[in-house]
Amino acid sequence: MALWARALRGALWGWLLFSAQSGLCPQVPPSVSNSGSKSAKPGRLPANTFVLVGAGDIASCVSRAGAAATAKLIDQIPGTVFAAGDLAYEHGTYEEFETCYQPTWGRFKERTRPAPGNHEYNGSQAAGYFRYWGNQAGAPEKGYYSYDLGAWHIIVLNTNCFVRALGGCDKGSSEETWLSEDLAAHPRACLLAYGHHPLFSSGLLPNHARHPELRAFWEDLYAAHADLILAGHEHSYERFAPQNPDGAADPGRGMREIVVGTGGRSHTLLGPPLENSEVRNDNTYGVLRLTLSPKNYKWEFIPEAGKTFHDSGGGVCQNASDSSR
Repeated sequence: MALWARALRGALWGWLLFSAQSGLCPQVPPSVSNSGSKSAKPGRLPANTFVLVGAGDIASCVSRAGAAATAKLIDQIPGTVFAAGDLAYEHGTYEEFETCYQPTWGRFKERTRPAPGNHEYNGSQAAGYFRYWGNQAGAPEKGYYSYDLGAWHIIVLNTNCFVRALGGCDKGSSEETWLSEDLAAHPRACLLAYGHHPLFSSGLLPNHARHPELRAFWEDLYAAHADLILAGHEHSYERFAPQNPDGAADPGRGMREIVVGTGGRSHTLLGPPLENSEVRNDNTYGVLRLTLSPKNYKWEFIPEAGKTFHDSGGGVCQNASDSSR
């Protein structure tokens, strides 16, 4: 009898070991990861918690395969969709939106909050972009606006500072003045901003990757204790540690920038990592899923089917955690 019990116990331990190694037994993921683990389907969210999911640099009319792959991911993720510019290549015409964007990410049009990229202004004043999106894209002479998701105030920036009709992005410009006033009207909100161009990126070509003309926007957001800034333009994924507008590490008050130009257009190479760059990948399409709660947030990069790059983690809402404000 004792011999039979020992054999049974050994078989049971062997099965448990096999199950853990093969993924049959669930394992708790680390709080920050860039492993190849797959994302589980989200369950019911806690009260006052919202999902924001998306990417930039999405649909090419040469091949819709990349956009189709990332659209399949969003099919499984309820919530608001952010589209961070360069949505229909090459010129952002209405016909390109209808032919190339609509069959893929157009499935989520009603729940999408877009931002314009430089390709939307490639040959026009983003006429096709504003015709396709209508009121969802803000006023055509602006292209910037804001909205709320629970405790979070979301700012959508038009980072095409080179478009003369927009008036630039410097201190005192129309958009910077609006941003400053919008932030002042939401002093206790958790703050997230997104637009097409990043201030910081380790992209191979510095003139394409980094946009110091956005510094005034960053200064306003930093002064208001913003938590997250999302961008595209570089066709890669890169997450930075919290930093100030000068690029200095600032774990207490800094803003976390995530560049997620991984919507499906193409891949572009990353160069040597900038200071504070924590995670990078330049060969995977995918989407960034944010879970926004009243006092904190979580991020997760979800790769296209067949790829293994993954990144996840979390942070706190500064304005919710600062009792002095």
